Amino acid sequence: MAQNLKNHTRFSPPFHFILVPLVLILIGAAAYNFNKAMKADTGRLVAGLFLLSSLILFLLTWLSRKFALMAQDRAIKAEEEIRHFSLTGKLLPKGLTVPQIVALRFASDNEIETLAKKSVTEGLSSSAIKKEINNWREDNYRV
Repeated sequence: MAQNLKNHTRFSPPFHFILVPLVLILIGAAAYNFNKAMKADTGRLVAGLFLLSSLILFLLTWLSRKFALMAQDRAIKAEEEIRHFSLTGKLLPKGLTVPQIVALRFASDNEIETLAKKSVTEGLSSSAIKKEINNWREDNYRV
């Protein structure tokens, strides 16, 4: 199936539907256990360490996703800068944000220059940029 605005969002089932829910369940269980230990006035240290460990695991899970997306954004920015330069002989317009550039990766070669200028002058959001694209250019690598 061809990628478009409606189906371009991608999920990694092991991450989004298994790891994240399990970590959230773990935090809930740890918070419940900590609350129970506080009321019982016993086992507070172990319950506190369990809660702290589960919060650290959540932070590691979130940061691993955030850092991976930042690295992908950096690569996309470089790719789009090169693509724009090869098509127009000019760098991308100054003032484009990283989210705007990441959204522009879906624009066809015929649309990118006009859409990049419009994005700067009108301050289009990444979702607005995607809605403006007429000829969708697929990106099947980002998750």
